[in-house]
Amino acid sequence: MSYADNIFINMCKDILENGIDTKGEIVRPTWEDGTKAYTIKKFGVVNRYDLRKEFPALTLRKTSLKSAFDEILWIWQKKSNNIHDLNSHIWDEWADENGSIGKAYGYQMSIKHKYKEGLFDQVDRVLFDLKNSPYSRRILTNIYVHNDLNEMNLYPCAYSMTFNVTKDKKSDELILNGILNQRSNDVLTANNWNVCQYSLLLMMFAKVSGMIAGELLHVIADAHIYDRHIPLIEELIKREPLPAPKVYLNPDIKDFYQFTTQDLIVENYEAYEQIKNIPIAI
Repeated sequence: MSYADNIFINMCKDILENGIDTKGEIVRPTWEDGTKAYTIKKFGVVNRYDLRKEFPALTLRKTSLKSAFDEILWIWQKKSNNIHDLNSHIWDEWADENGSIGKAYGYQMSIKHKYKEGLFDQVDRVLFDLKNSPYSRRILTNIYVHNDLNEMNLYPCAYSMTFNVTKDKKSDELILNGILNQRSNDVLTANNWNVCQYSLLLMMFAKVSGMIAGELLHVIADAHIYDRHIPLIEELIKREPLPAPKVYLNPDIKDFYQFTTQDLIVENYEAYEQIKNIPIAI
């Protein structure tokens, strides 16, 4: 049965049973009707996924892997902050009349800085270091730039990736691992979405660097379930996990900038009926 489902179920139970209720406190998010959106929250949730064993897509409800892949390409490959470059509407609430989300996400990835003998943005620096100094302990990205926060329509939630290379003792193959740091995570709507996205990112970087994708460590400062999501979560975690799908990338792609959503292959993804009309706090 899907290991990711078991992680998700245990996390949700822990939040519901041991988390702190923010009802009555000063909170920023609201529901569409203007009501304050309160949560039950847990500080410091850490989940670990081994991509060598299975791809961590939920079967309790289906995660739209193509759309998740499209968004990670939008940020990391296209380095865009404009929703017109994105093939979904998940960012529409935070875009201005021109489609821009401000100096957030892809914008930060596009900024070049002096490194070694040239100019690199954060993505190209990661790719360069994985090729030239894979055992470096300095291979990371960070898009939570305080100087630009006032020009971001939404502060970054998933804000940092740290990459670390190990070696398989039996085969001597290099293993690419990653730590995703997230300041805030809406467990129902975004948890598995983010896990799948950054697993795919790890897989892409590993593939073009001649490595194997290893472990993704997901570190969440504030993991929360919104008040109107509680009955949906309670329904969800009663379901029996199904086998994990097989997910892999087109083996012919050798260049990170050549990946498209068509290069994501998903096989045997069986999941329960999707929960529809989930309310979104903004």
